[in-house]
Amino acid sequence: MNVDLVVDARGLSCPMPIVRTKKAMEQLQPGQVLEVQATDKGSLADIQGWAKNTGHQYIGTIEEGDVLKHYLRKANPTESKEETKYPHVVALDELQKKVENNEQVFILDVREEAEYVFGHIPGAYHIPLGQLSERMNELNKDETIYVICRTGNRSDLAAQQLAEKGFTHVFNVIPGMTEWKGTIIKGGNEQ
Repeated sequence: MNVDLVVDARGLSCPMPIVRTKKAMEQLQPGQVLEVQATDKGSLADIQGWAKNTGHQYIGTIEEGDVLKHYLRKANPTESKEETKYPHVVALDELQKKVENNEQVFILDVREEAEYVFGHIPGAYHIPLGQLSERMNELNKDETIYVICRTGNRSDLAAQQLAEKGFTHVFNVIPGMTEWKGTIIKGGNEQ
């Protein structure tokens, strides 16, 4: 494949691969191809979601060892869209108060498996962003869902996906697990 620019995001976790992708995309002309090299397994779903959200074309990903090489084509001005953010957010400290007060809340953690295992909110339901579209049937459309990730970026994409599929009570938790000060559980899924 003919690549016009390569971005090295190896060793970086969300949101940095996307941050670097956005910056690099600004340097390209419409139709040019960007290669993003990343080691964060969640970058696959992040890159795909970001491309869909902005109108740029996700071409595909090649895995070479532990490096994912993502390929994107810059959209023409008529194809590109202003990047949108999910409008319904809740502050992390507000969610933490609900958890501490033992309120019934449904928390959807969309981080990768390893991130989840190394520490998650008690009772959080885990579906990595890359599996969300095929596992949405596990969720109740009428329930209020608090979507969380590491920083609020991956959960933003997940909240948008849920809203597009008719989920009406969805909140993106900002800033995410990097700032969580409450109890965490280590280990696999509790459900």
